[in-house]
Amino acid sequence: MIEPRTPVQSGVPRARSEEGRAPLPVKPATGRFLVLAGVFLCAACGLVYELELVALASYLIGDSVTQASVVLSVMVFAMGIGSLGAKRLRLRAAAGFGAVEAALALVGGCSAMALYAAFAWTGDWGGSWAGGSRYLLVGFSLAIGVLIGAEVPLLMVLIQRIRRQDPGGAVADLFAADYVGALAGGLAFPFLLLPMLGQLTGALLTGAVNALAGGALVLGLFRRDLTRRGRWTLLVANVVVLGLLASAAALVDDFERAARQAMYGKDVRVAVQTGVQEVVVTGGKREPFNLYLDGRLRVSSRDQQRYHEALVRPAMAGPHARVLILGGGDGLAARQVLRFPGVRQVDIVEIDPGVVRLARNDPPLSALNGHVYEDPRVRAVTDDAFRWLRGPHTPYDVVISDLPDPGITASTKLYSQEFYGLAVQVLAPDGRLAVHAGSLSSRPRVFWTVDSTLRAAGLRTVPYWVGTGAPPAPAARQHGAWDRLTGIADGPDRTLDGTRAPSDWGFELAGPRPLPEGAVPRERVRAAERSRITGLAPSTLVHPRYAD
Repeated sequence: MIEPRTPVQSGVPRARSEEGRAPLPVKPATGRFLVLAGVFLCAACGLVYELELVALASYLIGDSVTQASVVLSVMVFAMGIGSLGAKRLRLRAAAGFGAVEAALALVGGCSAMALYAAFAWTGDWGGSWAGGSRYLLVGFSLAIGVLIGAEVPLLMVLIQRIRRQDPGGAVADLFAADYVGALAGGLAFPFLLLPMLGQLTGALLTGAVNALAGGALVLGLFRRDLTRRGRWTLLVANVVVLGLLASAAALVDDFERAARQAMYGKDVRVAVQTGVQEVVVTGGKREPFNLYLDGRLRVSSRDQQRYHEALVRPAMAGPHARVLILGGGDGLAARQVLRFPGVRQVDIVEIDPGVVRLARNDPPLSALNGHVYEDPRVRAVTDDAFRWLRGPHTPYDVVISDLPDPGITASTKLYSQEFYGLAVQVLAPDGRLAVHAGSLSSRPRVFWTVDSTLRAAGLRTVPYWVGTGAPPAPAARQHGAWDRLTGIADGPDRTLDGTRAPSDWGFELAGPRPLPEGAVPRERVRAAERSRITGLAPSTLVHPRYAD
């Protein structure tokens, strides 16, 4: 009796599964583990792409709440589109997943460089959402979201390909690995990638990990589901993607240098990423000195004297033995304070130790601040101003609030009713609080919201304005007459959002008791009052009101 020959004996390929696919090269348990490991890595990379877009948009555009809302909502919407689109790839799940991961690695890995380049060389991020670079941000959010959304349906097919199981159990396994991977990516971005590699290199490395994870899973575990041509195509695609990412990583330092020169000019002397923000210094020797924090002009030697004198002098009209400066790590407000006789102690609370180190060690900046940190009366504390005020402190005669603009989301809490309530607690009964409240010419609503917030905290206020000409009356602002009145649009400096650095400032002098007569020149008070906006509610931690 002649026994029937097996497929191997007859020279044909090995027996296929009941679905017509070749068996896996590993045991089902091992294969299932490898798929879930791939889900973990791909989910971690996907969340890094999301966080990278949010962080870069917040840095370049500002208003982190709006940027996070736009990026994340667009991505979630796009993930739904990607999930629907993946239905057409289910019959070729392995090839489809490999292609999706290669595309996601390239798009996600290069997104930071593309957005940074658009910002550096076009500078159209200011104003409304009409800027072309903002459309690029939305485009990347859509593309990355679609590709991330296509992953899970294809992975669902692949994990069922290994071993048939209850669909509910398969979904639970996939989402468990996906959520744990998202946790790993969410923690790796702020604690490892951003501080150690920066946004650009971190995104490129994430793309490389993404390509390796997706390619290894398909070419290693499901290679028999692909034709010979399909395997070579996927292999070449991944090699090309990795080559592009590696080339970009090799050129990232030159790219950053060129981009900074495009944004700040060719005289960039210092460019460092501290644990808090990016600090860039230009000029200082023969050129004018400029200090940028997260892309926003913070100090300019052209007008810093006028600004700090206007901020400090009115508050020093009265007892001023003990002075507290919130912010002001550059030392320029302290320099102005120390010019008054009778000052015995100046405490500076600055959140970024990198700014304090720069103010101590950078020759042009230390010369500009008069080497205040060498004065024994000056003490610098590295802490968040809000947190520091909550501790017990000996009352101060003067508190100077030299903080970033209230319109920046990270600074909103430092212009809240709760913050000023804490400031009142460290003020002496007849103490004075001086607040930089933004530009009256470009953001009058923000300025008068600060005034309302100070009053809600129980403080008496004297608003005043420093600049050229006079702030516009409400009717003039409505008709766009401000630029013609003062010529501020012709100012020398630009902030990195494409707008002119303000040539005017609005200040508030506040205190728990009536303020000294004549502390602020009457014409400066009258100039501010011309632009008063009434009926504005105070800003609080739970209801911030500084968004334009």
